[in-house]
Amino acid sequence: MDMTTKQHWILPEGIDEVLPEQAARFEAIRRLLLDMYATWGYELVIPPTIDFIESLLSGTGHDLDLQTFKLVDQLSGRTLGIRADMTPQVARIEAHQLQRDVPTRLCYIGTVLHTKPECIGDSRSPMQVGAELYGHAGVESEVEIIGLMLQTFSMLEIDDIYMDLGNVDIYRGLAKQAGLSKEVESQLFEMLQRKAVTEINALLELLTIDDSMKSMLSGLPSLNGGVEVIAKARKLLSGADNQVQKAIDYLEKTAQLTLQRFGDIRVHFDLSELQGYHYKTGVVFAAFVPQLGQAIARGGRYDDIGEIFGRARAATGFSTDLKVLNRLSKKQFAPLEKIFAPSDKDQSLKTKIAALREQGKIVIEQLPGQQTDAAAMGCSKSLCLTDGQWQVKN
Repeated sequence: MDMTTKQHWILPEGIDEVLPEQAARFEAIRRLLLDMYATWGYELVIPPTIDFIESLLSGTGHDLDLQTFKLVDQLSGRTLGIRADMTPQVARIEAHQLQRDVPTRLCYIGTVLHTKPECIGDSRSPMQVGAELYGHAGVESEVEIIGLMLQTFSMLEIDDIYMDLGNVDIYRGLAKQAGLSKEVESQLFEMLQRKAVTEINALLELLTIDDSMKSMLSGLPSLNGGVEVIAKARKLLSGADNQVQKAIDYLEKTAQLTLQRFGDIRVHFDLSELQGYHYKTGVVFAAFVPQLGQAIARGGRYDDIGEIFGRARAATGFSTDLKVLNRLSKKQFAPLEKIFAPSDKDQSLKTKIAALREQGKIVIEQLPGQQTDAAAMGCSKSLCLTDGQWQVKN
């Protein structure tokens, strides 16, 4: 095979194609999840694959700038982007198109495209699955969304889940109280993500802020573990203002209600977990399984996401990747039964085939001159003429 021929079938790194058997499984999972979301009242929306870059990079989107493929629209001359995350688009639908005054529940599923894989070996074309709840600011919204995420795992027989819980308002409140500049706030944020305690202490030493503030900020990386972290946080952050105290209370209540409803979930607190800090506005959470070193789903509150579309409402949600869920899932789907029909011009055969298909059966017709039999076509049954009647036989 020469190099030119090879270049015609090779795929870009991190981009994969899905063959029939796997595609059938993906579709079965998609239908299973969407049907389940519908029973919770979540309505399906389908955002466009490409969009104006301003829409894609609004709200959550600024963190996604480097992950978004960009191109020029030949009609308008404006810059377009291929969606790397559907959350901003769903927020626009809710704020601009629906404009409801009642709590709104939306779900979505579709392929997104990333310029780079999030982790080595990851796909650059994840199949993003997610749900959003708009219009309610209480802790019960977080608990419902967490419950929906856990039900997603349960439906696919993914077990041994543990969940990280944090609240970005704790760090945001401390940074505001300390009067940190945006630059220093971002530097410290990056160090907290790495839990680089030595670097954090060195940076804080250079700042002209109270020693009590330095102590609270430097202590954030230590605030991770089990339920005892809440009491530890109240003690360490006792000098923090009311915004921080309310954030701790909200986090504790979220954990309490979650454990009350879903007692078998293992909860881990991490008050320096700031994933999505630049757009999240409260509780953040992530789900993990032992066999993967990265989160299999993430979510949280982002109340300001609809503001750029003219209607900011309370919002919380989660998203995951169907491809990752499929790899982890133990769920077995019954193979679809296929029926082989011989090549025959008999009109009663055509009538029988049509009737079977109306019943949802898969019927594969033999083509004239085709020598292969039912087994070669993956069929476990055949249509046979018996006593003048076409009947399905093993």
